[in-house]
Formats: sequence, C-alpha cells, structure tokens
Amino acid sequence: MSLKRVITFAVALLASLGLVAATSLVILTTYLHRATLSLQTAVEGIQSTEDFEVSLLDLHQRLGSRIQRGEAVTVDFIEEARRQLSAQLDRTRRQVLTEEEGELLSRVDTAYSQYLDAQALALQSPPGRMNAQITRHLETAIVAINQLISLNIQEARLNESQADRWNQMADLAGLGVAVLLVLGVVVLLVWMRRAVFHPLLGISRAMHRFGDHGERTRAPMEGAEELRDMARTFNEMADSLLNQRQARLTFLAGVAHDLRNPLSALKMSAALVTSRGPVSEERLQKTMALVSRQVSRLDRMVGDLLDATRIEAGHIELKLEERDAGELATSVVELYRSSGTAHELRLLLPEGPLPLRCDPTRVEQVLNNLVSNALKYSREGSVVDVEVRREGEEVWLSVKDQGIGISAEEQRHLFTPFQRTGSAREKAPGVGIGLSVARRIVEAHGGRIEVESSPGRGSTFRVRLPRSPSVPASREARPGPFVQDPVFS
Repeated sequence: MSLKRVITFAVALLASLGLVAATSLVILTTYLHRATLSLQTAVEGIQSTEDFEVSLLDLHQRLGSRIQRGEAVTVDFIEEARRQLSAQLDRTRRQVLTEEEGELLSRVDTAYSQYLDAQALALQSPPGRMNAQITRHLETAIVAINQLISLNIQEARLNESQADRWNQMADLAGLGVAVLLVLGVVVLLVWMRRAVFHPLLGISRAMHRFGDHGERTRAPMEGAEELRDMARTFNEMADSLLNQRQARLTFLAGVAHDLRNPLSALKMSAALVTSRGPVSEERLQKTMALVSRQVSRLDRMVGDLLDATRIEAGHIELKLEERDAGELATSVVELYRSSGTAHELRLLLPEGPLPLRCDPTRVEQVLNNLVSNALKYSREGSVVDVEVRREGEEVWLSVKDQGIGISAEEQRHLFTPFQRTGSAREKAPGVGIGLSVARRIVEAHGGRIEVESSPGRGSTFRVRLPRSPSVPASREARPGPFVQDPVFS
C-alpha cells in the first residue's frame, strides 16, 4: 500500500470526522437553544400566570376586607384593579405558544372580566345579593388559571425532556467521534509502525552494515510502496557498486595479464639482444619488429587508461578545428593497410568533402578503436567496410565487419567501462575500456554511437556527428554515389 495514499486517506478521514463533528455540534446547539428558549418561555408563562392568580386573589381579599370593615368600594377602585390585571394578563399572553394555551387564556380573560363586572354590580345592589355570582366567576377564573398553569408545566417538562434528549445525543455524538478519532489514530500508528517505521529501520540498518564493508547486505523490501521503492533503489545501487568493484578487480587482473605478455616479449627480446653470442641480422630485425609491436601495444593500452581516467574525472579536452570526415577516415584506413593486416579493408566515401568541426585526433582515436575491434573479432580474409556518408544534418562514420557478432544481452553492457563480453574475452585480449572511451569522445562532440549486431553475423558500429555549421551551403558536398577505394588485403 502506498504511504501517500494512506496518509491522504487518513487526513481525509480525520477531516470528514471533524466536519461531521462540527456539523453535529452546530445542529445540536441549535436544537438545544430552541429547547432552552421554549423551556424559558414556559417557565415565564407559569410565573406570569401565577402572578396573575395571586393578584386576582389578593384583589378579592382586599375587596372582602373593605366590605367587612365598612369601607367604601368605588367603581374607580375596581377599574384600577382591572387595568392592573389586564397588564399582567398581557404579559402572560406574550408567553403563549400553542392554541390550547390561547383558548385557556381567553377563558381566564372572560372569567376575571365577569368577576370584576359582578363586583361592580354588587356596589349598586343590596349587600349579599351578588355574593354567589361573584364567587362563581372567581372560581371559574381560578380553574382556568390553574389549567393554564398545568399546561405550561407540561410544556416545560416536555421541553426539558427534549433538551435532555438532545444533550444525550450530543454526548453520544461527541463520544462516538472521539472513539473514532482514537481508533483511527491507533490504527494509523499501528500501520505506520509495521509499514513505515520497521522498514525504515531495516533500510537504515542495511545502510550502516553496507557502510561497514558489508557489500552483500541488502535492504528488506517491505512496508509501504515508497519504502519498497527506496529499498529497491538502495539494493540496485549496492548491486551496481558491487559489480563495479568486481569489474575493477577484473580490470586490474586483465591489465596485469595484458601487460605481462608484452613485457615478457620485451624481456626475451632484450635478453636476446644483450646475449654474448652472435645474432644474425635477420634475427635482429625480427626481434626489433617484435619490440616495436609490443611497445605500440603498451602505448595504446596506457593511452586508453589515461583517456579513461581523464574522462571519468571530467577533464577531457577537445581541440576543435575544421576537418573533412573523409580525410579522417582515409588516414585511419591507410594506417591499418600499411600495418599488413590480413583482412580486406574497404573505404566508402562520398564524392565531395563532409566538413566536421571536431578534434581530429579524438575522432581518429574513435575510428581506430572501431576498426581495431572489427579486425580483432573477424576471421582472417573477411571484409571490413569503413563508410562515410551524410544523413540530413549529420555525418555518419560506420565500421561494418563480418565477425563473431554481439547478442542483445551483451549489447546492453557494451559501452560499460571494464566490461567485456564472454565471446570477446575468448577471442582477443583487452581491458574493456576502448568502447567506453569512444562513446564519451563522441558524446563530447555532441554526437552518439550506435551498434547493430547479431551473433555470427557481424557488427556495424555507427558514429553520428553533427555537420559543421560554418561551411556555406554552396561548398558542402551533396549526397552522391559512393567511391570505393582500392582494396588492400
């Protein structure tokens, strides 16, 4: 599983839980606020209704006390009491929430109005005549007031129970979100311990062991996808370093072996020349020719090593100048023709010059390497073609042989320093840096080198270099039929 996807999922999950929690909190807070307002309204309705009931009973008591003491009760006194009671009833009316409350409040309004009207009539009637009627209206008003209080109490209890339910739901929702968050964090930590921390520690330990000369130590490929990729990259790097180390050892062994052969020949030649016995002129000439060949071979090997060292250090220098590609190819072919090769060398050139801005010595070095390999890995008497041609804005220098060929697997490592294919090692000695140096030289000129080959059918190496842009088009050679040089075999 990918670490990126897991972290993204975890962040999205936590964000979703946070959003759900926030939304739930807003909704629950809203409903709790509404329930609280309803409960407050019901309590205020109960209080205002009870205040009205107390005021009504207090008025009835004061009226009775006045009558018993023989004090006069005027209509103005009753009207003043009516205004006060109406004001209190208006405050109660503002707390009404349901139709049932409104009906009960209307009954209270009617009953207390009738009670006050009866009190007003009693002022104009003989004493005791309206007492029964006043008492009946008062009882009716008190009953309606008590019913209204009871209804408000029921509504208050209902609102309180609703608020309790919403509060419980809020507690459950908060507890659920908290449990989910804790479980999510625990699961994430457990997964990260298994899929992140443990593999990271494994990679770290592998790196430490590798640094302590444990070249064959490899990191465990486990855990998240990114860590597996990291371990795979480390293992590939470790394999590459090990292969390079083995290649360097093989290279040193090859250099020692290849240097020993010419040195042995030189040692024997020196022993022959310095011997006290007479040496014939013919024998001396053959010995000096052998010395010359071995010295040339040593010079080439040392030159390749120096070039490889400079190139790997990034110190390759090019002395650019305008040269004809055909002229460079001719110089290389003539060199090998004059050396008495047992192969048939053919040079194919265009009709006109193909100018290159290059380092002629380095380009000749590349061609020398390619032609030398073609001769080494081809049977005697076979044909080796060296061709120069123009393709678009490029100049092609190709060397084609009829030798042992190269398999597709071997071609992947063909230009790797100090690597030689199995068939090449069996066919001819070498240290395996010539083609690597040739490729670096070609790339330094802004070109590339390609190979086409198959086992038993020969090989074609093609160097593609950009044409010189400084030569006018009227002086450039146009593509035409190739001219084949005389064959030397």
